[in-house]
Amino acid sequence: MMKFRFRRQGADPQREKLKQELFAFNKTVEHGFPNQPSALAFDPELRIMAIGTRSGAVKIYGAPGVEFTGLHRDAATVTQMHFLTGQGRLLSLLDDSSLHLWEIVHHNGCAHLEEALSFQLPSRPGFDGASAPLSLTRVTVVLLVAAGDIAALGTEGSSVFFLDVTTLTLLEGQTLAPGEVLRSVPDDYRCGKALGPVESLQGHLRDPTKILIGYSRGLLVIWNQASQCVDHIFLGNQLESLCWGRDSSTVVSSHSDGSYAVWSVDAGSFPTLQPTVATTPYGPFPCKAINKILWRNCESGGHFIIFSGGMPRASYGDRHCVSVLRAETLVTLDFTSRIIDFFTVHSTRPEDEFDDPQALAVLLEEELVVLDLQTPGWPAVPAPYLAPLHSSAITCSAHVASVPAKLWARIVSAGEQQSPQPVSSALSWPITGGRNLAQEPSQRGLLLTGHEDGTVRFWDASGVALRPLYKLSTAGLFQTDCEHADSLAQAAEDDWPPFRKVGCFDPYSDDPRLGVQKVALCKYTAQMVVAGTAGQVLVLELSDVPVEQAVSVAIIDLLQDREGFTWKGHERLSPRTGPLPWPAGFQPRVLVQCLPPAAVTAVTLHTEWSLVAFGTSHGFGLFDYQRKSPVLARCTLHPNDSLAMEGPLSRVKSLKKSLRQSFRRIRKSRVSGKKRAANASSKLQEANAQLAEQACPHDVEMTPVQRRIEPRSADDSLSGVVRCLYFADTFLRDGAHHGPTMWAGTNSGSVFAYALEVPAAAVGGEKRPEQAVEAVLGKEVQLMHRAPVVAIAVLDGRGRPLPEPYEASRDLAQAPDMQGGHAVLIASEEQFKVFTLPKVSAKTKFKLTAHEGCRVRKVALATFASVACEDYAETCLACLTNLGDVHVFSVPGLRPQVHYSCIRKEDISGIASCVFTRHGQGFYLISPSEFERFSLSARNITEPLCSLDINWPRDATQASYRIRESPKLSQANGTPSILLAPQSLDGSPDPAHSMGPDTPEPPEAALSPMSIDSATSADTTLDTTGDVTVEDVKDFLGKARTIPTSTCPARSWSAGSLAPAWPLNIEPRLLTCRLHWDLLSCPA
Repeated sequence: MMKFRFRRQGADPQREKLKQELFAFNKTVEHGFPNQPSALAFDPELRIMAIGTRSGAVKIYGAPGVEFTGLHRDAATVTQMHFLTGQGRLLSLLDDSSLHLWEIVHHNGCAHLEEALSFQLPSRPGFDGASAPLSLTRVTVVLLVAAGDIAALGTEGSSVFFLDVTTLTLLEGQTLAPGEVLRSVPDDYRCGKALGPVESLQGHLRDPTKILIGYSRGLLVIWNQASQCVDHIFLGNQLESLCWGRDSSTVVSSHSDGSYAVWSVDAGSFPTLQPTVATTPYGPFPCKAINKILWRNCESGGHFIIFSGGMPRASYGDRHCVSVLRAETLVTLDFTSRIIDFFTVHSTRPEDEFDDPQALAVLLEEELVVLDLQTPGWPAVPAPYLAPLHSSAITCSAHVASVPAKLWARIVSAGEQQSPQPVSSALSWPITGGRNLAQEPSQRGLLLTGHEDGTVRFWDASGVALRPLYKLSTAGLFQTDCEHADSLAQAAEDDWPPFRKVGCFDPYSDDPRLGVQKVALCKYTAQMVVAGTAGQVLVLELSDVPVEQAVSVAIIDLLQDREGFTWKGHERLSPRTGPLPWPAGFQPRVLVQCLPPAAVTAVTLHTEWSLVAFGTSHGFGLFDYQRKSPVLARCTLHPNDSLAMEGPLSRVKSLKKSLRQSFRRIRKSRVSGKKRAANASSKLQEANAQLAEQACPHDVEMTPVQRRIEPRSADDSLSGVVRCLYFADTFLRDGAHHGPTMWAGTNSGSVFAYALEVPAAAVGGEKRPEQAVEAVLGKEVQLMHRAPVVAIAVLDGRGRPLPEPYEASRDLAQAPDMQGGHAVLIASEEQFKVFTLPKVSAKTKFKLTAHEGCRVRKVALATFASVACEDYAETCLACLTNLGDVHVFSVPGLRPQVHYSCIRKEDISGIASCVFTRHGQGFYLISPSEFERFSLSARNITEPLCSLDINWPRDATQASYRIRESPKLSQANGTPSILLAPQSLDGSPDPAHSMGPDTPEPPEAALSPMSIDSATSADTTLDTTGDVTVEDVKDFLGKARTIPTSTCPARSWSAGSLAPAWPLNIEPRLLTCRLHWDLLSCPA
C-alpha cells in the first residue's frame, strides 16, 4: 500500500531568498568548433568572422572572448553570408532561398546579435493570389553592391534581381532577365541553349555600378547597372567561380575541367573569345573542378593565385586541397576534411594599389586553418579558439579548478615547445575585432580531454575562449598495430603534386586500445594518471626538460588466479623496451598493466601517499608508485559474470545467457504482478477513500508518492565493474584514531573500505619513507537496492568534504575537523545515503529514483558562493540524471534545493560526457566538436561580455523596437524570452524611452543581462504564464483596447516604420511568452 506522510510547513522565506542568492541555471557559452559548418564571411574593417552551420546557427567571432551567436527560426542550412562592411550587419542566405538580416546591437554597454529582418522569395507567380513579381527560382549567389545598400541575387533561372538591403524589398524595374544578356551575345552562341544558373557575382572594385556576372554555361558579362546595358562579354568554358584583379583590368575565372583563365577587360574585341592566359595546373590528365579562385597582387611583385580543387581525378580525386601559387612556388595544402570556403586577409582600401595578403583562412568541415602568407614557407598560425576538440574522438574529460600559477606556467611552456613559431613570423591571429569586456578570471581552470588516439589535451577553460595549451601523447610508449613508416615513405617518393599536410584533425586511431578512459591530475605536485582501454595505467610527472629514460612496467592480475574465467577480449599493448626519448612536459614514470587487459573504469590518485588506485570490470588494485610495487588486488567478479570476460572490443557475446536472463525477468515480473494484483486494487481504493474523507490543511506540504523499485538481481551481468574509487583520511577502525583509507564502489552496490598503513613523511619532507604500504579490509557494505555506486565522499565533523592531497598540509585549504564524527556519503544510481563513521550506520538518505523516477548519471560536490555576501558559501551535491535534469542537494542533510532541465533526455552522449567543476559549473558535449558550458551558481558565471565599434551610415535605418526570441542553438531546452530593446541610430539605448518615476517596472526577463546577451544565455528566462495560444492573445488585445488609458497603466511603444504606434496594455509577465510580429502589428 502506498504511504502518505505529512510534513510541517516547508517553504521558509529566508531559505528561498538564500537559494536565489546561491543557485541560478544558465547556459553560458559554447566551446569548440561549430558542428557541420556550411558558410563563411569576413568583415575586413571590423576584423570579425562569421560561420554558418547546417542547423541554421550563425556564429560571429572576433578577438578572443568576443563571440556572438544567433539561430534562424527555421532549422535550414546557411548557404551564404555577407557582411555589410563596417556596419556590424550580416546578410545570410538559407537553402530555402530566404534572406535574413542580422545586426549587432548594444544594450547596457554589451553587444549581442539580433535578427532584424527576413525576406522569403516567392516560388512562382501569383503564389499569394496577388500580382507577384517575375518567377524567382532558387537563389544561387548573393552580392552586396553600392556600399551594402543593394544586394544582387543570382538565381537558377539565369535572372539577377536587386534587393534593398535596409528593408529587404525587391527593387522594381531593375531585374536583369537572361533575355537582355542574350541579345548582346553572338547568334551562334545562343543556339537555343540556356545560360544556366548564375554561378558568380563580383562587384567592380572601383566602380560600384558595374557587376561581373558569370553563368554556368561559361558566359561572363560585365553589366552596367547605371546605364542598364552590357559593357563586355567573355565566352569561356563551364564556369565555377570568378574574381576581379586589383586594378579591375583583369578577370580570373575557374572552370569545371580543372583549369583557370585570365581575361583582359581592356581588350578591344567584343565579345572576347580567348583569354590572355589559360592553364590547367595539375593537367594534362582529367582534373576535378576548381570550385573557387582568388587573385591577389603584391607590392613586392608577382601575385598570389589561390584556388580549391583542381586535383587529378584518377590519382587524387578524393583529396581535399587548396593550392597556393606565387611565381614559381606552388604548395598543395592537403586537408583531412572537406573544404567549405576560404578568404584572404588583405588590404581593401580603395586608395591602395596592391592587395598584399597577410593571411589565408580556410574553413573546413572539421576545423579552421589560418596560414601566414608573409612568412617564407607560409606556416600555420595557432588559433586562440575554434580549435577542433574532436581532432581525435573525445573519450573522457575532467576539470581541474584553481590551478596554481607555477603549474600553469610550466604547462604553457611545455605546449609552446611542442609547436614553436618561426622566428621570422610576425603575424599574430588576424581576426581581432571587438573588445572583450569580461574581467580577468580570478582563478585558472584546466579542462582535460582524453582521446581515442591515446592523447590527453589540456585546455584553458578560464574564460569564454577555450584555448589549447598542451598535448600529451601516450602512443610513443607502445608498439601499435599500424605504423606510419609506409605512408611516410610513399610521401617521400611522390613529389608531385607538392602536398603539404595541414591541420590537426585526424579521426583515425592507430590502435583502438590506446583510447584514454580516465584522467586524474594533482595540481600541487604536477603528477597525473592516464588510464586506457587495454588496462594500461600510466603515472606521469611534469618535467621542464626533455629526457631519455626507460619506463618501469608492473603487472597486476586482478583475477587472483581464479579458475573458470577466460579472457576473450583484446590483447594488452606491448610496451617499448629500453630508454625512450621524452619531450618536455608530462613524462611517464611507471606503467601498471592490469590483467585481464580490460578498459579501466575508475582511477584516483593520492600524491601525498604516493598511491594510485584503479578499477576495471574484474576488480580493483592499489599501487605504490614511489616504491613501484603493488599493494592490493581484489577481484569483484560474480560467478555469473561471463560478459565481463569478453571485453568491449570483442564480437563474442553470450547469446544463451542473455536469453536466459530475459526469460527470468519476464517470468519474475509476471509472478510478482499476479501476487500484487489480488490485494493491490482493493487496498489502494480503501486508502484513496480514507484520504478523500480527510481535509488536507492548506499549510501542510505532502511528500510525493514513492515509486516501487524492483530489486536488482545479484547475478546481473557486469556486476563486478568498479565504478568509483576514493582516498580519505578518516575514522574506519574506531572513533579515536583516524588514518588513510581507500574506498571502492561496484556495479552491484557493494562498497569496500580498506584501512591503509602508510609510513608518515618526516616533518617538512615531501616524500614518505621507503617502507611498504599495507592494506587491510575494514568494512564491506552491501546496499540493499544493489544499484551501482556512482560516487563516494567522506565528510568531516562540520559536514564538509575532505580537502585534496597537500591542500591542508600546505595551508591551501581549511584543515578538516577531526574532532567530531565523520560521515561517508555514498551515491548510487537510485539514491543518496549518508552513513556515520566508523560504525557505518545510516544517518540520512534521499531516494531519487523513488521520488523523481530517474537514475543518477553524474554527481559532484561543489561550492556555491552567494552573490549577496562574499564570505558566505555552501557545499552541495550536484547530480545529473538520465533524463538530463540537474538536481542540487544540501550536504549532509540531502535536502533538495533546486533542479533544472539541462540536457535533452534523448542526448545520451551529452549526458554521458557531462563533467562538473568544483565551483558550480559544468560542461557537456552538444556535438562531437562542441562543449556546452553551463552554470548552476548565481555568482560563478563565465559568459561572453563584449562590444564592437560600429560605424552606421547616416541614412541607415534601424528598427526602434524589436520583438525577437533570444537566439539559442537547438540543443537548448530553456524558454526563449522576448526582447523589446529601444535603440537609437547609434545602437545605444534610446533616451526618449528611458524609465521615469511613474513608468511601470519592465519584466525581469527584458532587463536581465542574461536574456539580452548572445545566444549562449537564452535559457535563463522562466516561463510563468504557461501555454498562451494565438486566440488568447487576440482576445487579450481586444479587451485591452476597450479599457481607457486613464484607468489602466499603459506604455506607448513606437515601432518606427514596422508598425503603427499603439498602446500596449499588457502585463509585463506576458512578455515572456512567444508572440509573432504579425499579431502585434495589427491596426489599433
